[in-house]
Amino acid sequence: MKLTDYLTFLSYSKTLEELWAAHTEQMAEYGFVRLLYGFTQFRTATSLGDPEDFVILTNHCQDYIDGFINSGLYFHAPMLRWALENEGAGSWRMISELMVTEAADCPKMREVHAFNARFGVKAGYTVSFNSVSPRAKGAISLCAAKHLDQAAVDAIWAEHGQDLLLMNNMAHLKILTLPYTAPNRALTRRQREALQWVGDGKTIQDIAMLMGLTSATVEKHLRLARESLAVETTAQAVLKATLQNQMFLVEA
Repeated sequence: MKLTDYLTFLSYSKTLEELWAAHTEQMAEYGFVRLLYGFTQFRTATSLGDPEDFVILTNHCQDYIDGFINSGLYFHAPMLRWALENEGAGSWRMISELMVTEAADCPKMREVHAFNARFGVKAGYTVSFNSVSPRAKGAISLCAAKHLDQAAVDAIWAEHGQDLLLMNNMAHLKILTLPYTAPNRALTRRQREALQWVGDGKTIQDIAMLMGLTSATVEKHLRLARESLAVETTAQAVLKATLQNQMFLVEA
């Protein structure tokens, strides 16, 4: 798809599913066949937050995701560390340099390197996106096809890097506008409606009248919303649901 056609498609995408399907296909045209996108809004000085709150989009196999994300190996990946400290595009050539200078003192880095080698994740680029908040960070890993070495990938980036950077940045910005529900944390329509009224400043009694329910039932919906979102207070539930674009949706 031509650059302008692709950006037009992105701008009108309505779901993460259709956006991600198009983005993986578009990146494959340049030789990047396996992608891993991650975004968090709950970063602290020592943590990226609960992995269940991450926005994770990928076409890697499940075994890779289980080993890299679900086991926590990602936290020790050298290109993740680079992404946390930088913005823009980074060649995986840096990994080879880090393996020479730092791997001896970092067993986890060696473990990440061996794990990636086992799955053929050897050559590629990482794009680290601009952050508007110190608690937010997003990046995408672009893994090249197995027949491409890093020299070939760097040559592809030298020719098409500006377009690739633009497409990935635009995809990231579009992702931030679309609803994302973490596993097992989707709100029901009633839970979402109750939280929306709380966000509007309504009391429990107000919400009960507006929704045609008893106060006890409203309290139940809010409690279940807090449990679904894994938070302690209703204010936190409103914030997290808003950050995940689960609030004030336009119903079909």
